[in-house]
This record gives sequence, structure tokens and C-alpha cells, in this order.
Amino acid sequence: MAEAVLVDLLHGCCPDWSPEEEEEEEEESPRHFFLLCGDSHPAPPAPRGSVLRGGSTAERLFRFKQAVDRLQLSSVRVLTSPRGRELLRPYQRLLFTDMYRFDYRLKPEHHLTCPGRGGPAHPGSPGEEGAGPVQQEVQQEVQQEVQQEVQQEVQQEVQQFLQQLPPLKGNISVLKSSLISGCFAHGFSTRTGGVSEVPTLSAMNLFSSHRRRDPVAVVMENRRRLALHAGFHPRPLRLVKVNHGSDVWVLGKREPERYDAMVTDQTDVVLAAPGADCMPVLFTDPVRKVIGVAHAGWKGTLIGIAMETVNAMVTEFGCRVSDIAVAVGPSVGVCCFTLDREEARDFSRIHPDCVPDPDSARPHVNIRLANRLLLQGGGVLPEHIHDDVSPDRSCVTLCTSCHPQLFFSHIRDGADFGIQAGFLWIRGGPEAAPSERLQALR
Repeated sequence: MAEAVLVDLLHGCCPDWSPEEEEEEEEESPRHFFLLCGDSHPAPPAPRGSVLRGGSTAERLFRFKQAVDRLQLSSVRVLTSPRGRELLRPYQRLLFTDMYRFDYRLKPEHHLTCPGRGGPAHPGSPGEEGAGPVQQEVQQEVQQEVQQEVQQEVQQEVQQFLQQLPPLKGNISVLKSSLISGCFAHGFSTRTGGVSEVPTLSAMNLFSSHRRRDPVAVVMENRRRLALHAGFHPRPLRLVKVNHGSDVWVLGKREPERYDAMVTDQTDVVLAAPGADCMPVLFTDPVRKVIGVAHAGWKGTLIGIAMETVNAMVTEFGCRVSDIAVAVGPSVGVCCFTLDREEARDFSRIHPDCVPDPDSARPHVNIRLANRLLLQGGGVLPEHIHDDVSPDRSCVTLCTSCHPQLFFSHIRDGADFGIQAGFLWIRGGPEAAPSERLQALR
């Protein structure tokens, strides 16, 4: 397997390194060399590979990640010192994910001498020979404090670097439903205006996981930019922990390990439902001033996640179903979504119109229509549902697969897909009277 080799001349202090050292254990798979150098550090003459020089360490390592991603590599060998490993690991945690395999190869301490210095690269570590138990304990505490300070400094450095990056794919764009009352604030994010570089995740990806290349620091910067644009900064953004089930978390109660919907009457939190073909669905009751969000894929639609969210609002907060408004965000349309015949047959049972071509090898399925019919069957008024069959309202339920410039799509982009979200919160302060809020729905 091909791998990237990062030679840490910045922290490792080994100016006499040459590629020939690695050739001694050359494997069949190719290696791509990158030299992490200081601005005044002399790089080896005619190095084989790229020299990472200029800017902060965060910027250099970000450029290294970009190169690794362009090469489609996930295996990274790092040649450094013990001290260099401790200094690089905080950057690794922020700028990479678990899908990258890091192998640190440490050079012996006595071989490491820094240019212009007569001594070793760094002094002995805490717990060195001759120290008593009490002294060792004190040294360990000091070491932990130093590590915490380093982590904080690295985090601040990474944040400052990412904040100055230009937006990709244009400026931030958010879709809004005219059905949602003014006592709430909301939006459906698109993929524009973020800083994610990986093509299928570019640019406003809002979710990081060990299965994708977008790291937590980049995703948090995307969320910060979205929050500033949408007006919910510094409120926290809570994303549902998708399980493709029907569990609803009522904020204030014990949080389940996984759930596909949330409801609350709190004003200090922004609820969000992710989507990349699955439907992000927003629920509002302007009378009781209660909100909910749900992630509804085809499995969640069949088991009734939307009505489970409505039922939680009714049971927990005394809402009336007839007061609840529902906005369905960007999601895959019937034009692009197919299932096996057996799975599609379940949607035909909801209504034949949900499967326009039931005799096909892989029938097309209209999960939005199925969601609407299930909500209406549960008592939600048809005019209180904003989706792609709401002719008198602006469209917020575009097909994610059909619009690559605006949305991420699992169906279109494959496994390394990005995530957009529908988000919603209750505005603080005095709002319109209940009768006025109800009138806004009609």
C-alpha cells in the first residue's frame, strides 16, 4: 500500500536525513516524501519529495493533508523525535481523522542535534533516573500541565489558521421555509461557503467521522461560519445522533446513545437534523413555542419517525397536532431514489403513488410523499406541511442528487459524502401573541 512519509525536520532536528535511510527497508509499495522544515532550517539538498515551509505549523500540516488527500493516501509514516511526536499529535487529532493510519518512527535521542545548538534537541523527560517517588509524581503533574497547554495552543493556532481561509464554492447559502413562524429562526444549509477541501465534502460539510477525510477542526470552522451567517452564534448546535430508527430525545431528559429526532421548548439551543439524501425535517408549534427536528431516511419514514416527533411534542409539551407546522428540507427526489422490489412494496402499502413504477427491477420511491401521507394520517394539516408539493411556497425540498453545486448526496457522491442540515431554534425575548403566531400558520 502506498504511503506518505513526513520527515519532521522542524521538531525532529535531524538535518542530515536523506531518503536513502528509508530505502534500506524499501517495500514494493511507493512512498511519497514530505519534509516539514522551519523557515530558516536548511533542507537537504535536492530532496526527493515536497518541502513544507512557510506559515504556521498548522498551515504546513494542512498543506500536507491536502497533498495526501490528492494522492488518495491514508497511511502516513512520520520520522521524528519523541518530543516531535508529542508536539505533532495534537495537530493530528485536529486535522486528520481515524481513517488515516499514523506510524511514528522515532530517532534515538542521542542522534538528534539541532542546528546551531551544541546540546541535545531537548532535555531529559520527567521521571528520569535518580528521581524519588515524590519528585517523579511532581514531574508527571508538570508534564500533564505542559501537555494541556500545548494542546490549547495548538487548538488556537489551528482555529486562527482555518478562520482566515477563503470560502469555497461561493458564499454561504441557506434555504428558508415561509411556513415557519417568526417566533422561530431556522434554515436548511447548502454546501457553499465552507472550507472543506475534499471534493465530495467541499465546502460546507457539517459532520466529521472516522470514515471520512474531513477532520473535526475543519467541520467546527464550517459550523462557526454557518452560525455567524444564520445568526445563532454562540448558541450550541446539536445534531441528532442518527440511528435510522424512531427514537426521539426530549431535551432535559437522559440523552439516548442514538436517536433520530429531538424536541424541546428551550430557547438556548439550536436543534439540527443532518441530511445527504435523507430528509431533514423541522417541526414548530408557535402556540406552545415548541420545536423539533428529525432525520428521516427511507427506513425512518417507514417506521414513522416524523409522527413520533409530533407525538413527543404533544405528550411532553401539550401541543395540539393541528397547530404543528412541518418543513421538509433538501432530500433525494423520486427522480433519483430506487429500492429493491421488496423494500419498495412497503411504500406501495402507504399509497400506490409512492412507487410510480412498481414492476421495475428497482422501482423509484417517493419518500417525501410517503412522509407527507403519514403525517396527514396522524392529524397534521396538509397546508401545514411544506415540501415539494407546496405550489404556493418557495421550494426548500430540492433533490440533493440532482443539484451537485448546492447539495451533498450519498447516492451521487459515494461513501465519502458530505452532510448538510436543517436547523431550528426558538427566538428569545418577547414574541408575538399566541393568536398572532397561530395566524402566521394559516
